[in-house]
Amino acid sequence: MLRTKLLPMIAALATILAGSALASDIYRYTDAEGNVHYVDRPTGDPTEERVAILSRRTDITQAQARTEPASTPAAATEESAGEGAAEPRKQTRAEKKAAAREKAQKCQSYRDQLETLVTSRRLYREDDNGERVYLNDNETQEARDRVQGLIEENCS
Repeated sequence: MLRTKLLPMIAALATILAGSALASDIYRYTDAEGNVHYVDRPTGDPTEERVAILSRRTDITQAQARTEPASTPAAATEESAGEGAAEPRKQTRAEKKAAAREKAQKCQSYRDQLETLVTSRRLYREDDNGERVYLNDNETQEARDRVQGLIEENCS
């Protein structure tokens, strides 16, 4: 009897504790040797700052729409329309909304990338061996310019 009441209580407590762990803050500070540390509790260090982390749940339907192959029922109806059908198919309202939503997501993604490129101290890429290759100032500026161009292209 005690066991049947205790098990759901333990499960509920574990769920609550797991949720609070996911919602905790992250703090960044630099020690006396110049090493950057990330912790989940404030240390009181004068260089400490709270890191703003943005997270969103994944929208399953949008993820599926991005991964679907190009052959959709609309493409099949275009093929069956005949060889002489040269008129482009008009977009439906739902397709226009989906395209606008995807464009807005790309725009936000590019803005986030630019923020990372601007605020990060040292940027790197991984080579073929999986080792870090740090970018020099010119490569960093090229990356920033490339992302800025993508923002201008997709965020109008």
